Amino acid sequence: MKTTSKLPRMPIKKKILLAFLASFALVGPAAGAQARTLSGPEASLLQTMNSVRTSHGLAPLRVDIRLLRAARGHSEDMMNRRYFAHGSVAARALAQGARGPVFGEDLAWATGLTAQWVVNAWLASPAHRAVMLRPGFRRVGIGIFFGTFVGHGGAGVVTADFAGR
Repeated sequence: MKTTSKLPRMPIKKKILLAFLASFALVGPAAGAQARTLSGPEASLLQTMNSVRTSHGLAPLRVDIRLLRAARGHSEDMMNRRYFAHGSVAARALAQGARGPVFGEDLAWATGLTAQWVVNAWLASPAHRAVMLRPGFRRVGIGIFFGTFVGHGGAGVVTADFAGR
């Protein structure tokens, strides 16, 4: 005895819904990947920082997604709430799942902000220079937000969160 089974026909509404869900599944990961990459200004700052680090015989920094989320969140918070302060760097990094054991942070803000200006400003400050050039720091997250900051239009607020030993 031969048995065959046929799949039931699917109504058109279900086909449309299935197609929509399939396309969302394809777009969803792309949106997540976008959040894991640096913006143009953030990538430029990382490149400038790594150029200085390698010229001092140090290993280049690599992006850590957890530090990236912490840095972007802090820059956005400072921009939106109009303040400029470090706060608890380690607590923010740990809340995003970053691991240390040591954390550091450099901040900057300016109008007409460029990567070279930020790095030059950090190099001119002994405390910022020590963080950026700490040999044990190998991972970084960079967050830059642009907008009006404390009455200055076209301002950029920068957070660089570092982790390592």
